[in-house]
Amino acid sequence: MLHIDIHSFSYKKGGIPKDDSGNGGGFTFDCRGILNPGRVEEYKIQTGNDIGVQEYLETKTDMPKFLELIKSMVSINIDNYLGRGFENLQINFGCTGGQHRSVYSAIKIAHFIEEKYGEKVEISLHHDEQHQLNNR
Repeated sequence: MLHIDIHSFSYKKGGIPKDDSGNGGGFTFDCRGILNPGRVEEYKIQTGNDIGVQEYLETKTDMPKFLELIKSMVSINIDNYLGRGFENLQINFGCTGGQHRSVYSAIKIAHFIEEKYGEKVEISLHHDEQHQLNNR
């Protein structure tokens, strides 16, 4: 079974997560090119798991296009890894504070992979800066 480890993280705080599988990494996507909802007063204390932030990212930014491209890229590797019997893949999403854009991206890609691959994969989702979200 392919285990997919998905992280949201902060470039300013912890930096790119270490790959503990021994494979030396995987995908790391920089979400800082997407408008930051954290600069909007009403979203400052929220995270990418909150509806208001999600609606902002989906309607006022290029996030939907960004995620569609990522879905295509990670699917190529997941299909290949499943066919070759690989056991680990790491996918990281970083933004400035690890609170809005990276959290949203990690959640959305985890849902996409669950829907597309189901029982063929096992997903672990980690929010490195938003520990309260880790028990999903």
